[in-house]
Amino acid sequence: MTSRRRRRTRISLTSVLVVLALAVGGYALDATGVLGPDADAAAGPTAVATATVGTESDAPEPSRASSPTDPTDPTDPTDATDPTVSTSTDTDAADARALLATLPVKGKAPGTGYDRTGEFGSAWIDVDHNGCDTRNDVLARDLSGIVRQGPCKVVTGTLVSPYTGATIDFVRGNTTSTLVQIDHVVALENAWRTGAQQLSQSEREALANDPSNLFAVDGRSNSQKRSGDAATWLPANKAFRCTYIEHQVSVKAEYRLWVAPAERDAMERVLGAC
Repeated sequence: MTSRRRRRTRISLTSVLVVLALAVGGYALDATGVLGPDADAAAGPTAVATATVGTESDAPEPSRASSPTDPTDPTDPTDATDPTVSTSTDTDAADARALLATLPVKGKAPGTGYDRTGEFGSAWIDVDHNGCDTRNDVLARDLSGIVRQGPCKVVTGTLVSPYTGATIDFVRGNTTSTLVQIDHVVALENAWRTGAQQLSQSEREALANDPSNLFAVDGRSNSQKRSGDAATWLPANKAFRCTYIEHQVSVKAEYRLWVAPAERDAMERVLGAC
């Protein structure tokens, strides 16, 4: 064998031994945990980013809603779920029961003449004169992680609807804003038929924009409720019913409204279980 061939053979053998040594060393490091599980992925050319930074677009993105449990019929109290924890206490319920006992009980008046805008003012006015309309005030209060455009306008945020427990990513837009709506705990038409006809215009506007009578909720629940009272509609989330009825009783007392017999009975049943 010539000296040139012997040199090529030695070089080849040396290369093989180096490769083998590197492979064995790498395996040992990986097996002992010296190399983290993502070390190669982070450095290699095929690594995939887990977060991206984008620019804000003027066009609203679609909102998405998901509920941990979908009750058979959210309007039927017997089919309701219990996904969240109530903020009500025994004292709150006892106070509401005592206050409910002071409310007049009589049949509903005819709904003749009911006009939401004409009788309760346009939606939504700035009754507290803080520079922001009531809808944006309630969104800012009830949503988490909100982003504003200017000092008032809530453009994004996350809502856990108290009526269902559903989590909704709110994105303001013509086709997305309605996924989150502001519900009047005492519906305005119900108020009109249980005493609000005797209130002054300013009192009715205060009722329509009273924070204690308003919750940000999922649009589906608000649409199902319409002008229902406690006898015809309750939140699907059983854990929130005590708080819901406590607010109804408080609002009716504050604005000198009465309760219909079936409504009073339904309120008593809910509060009796709190």
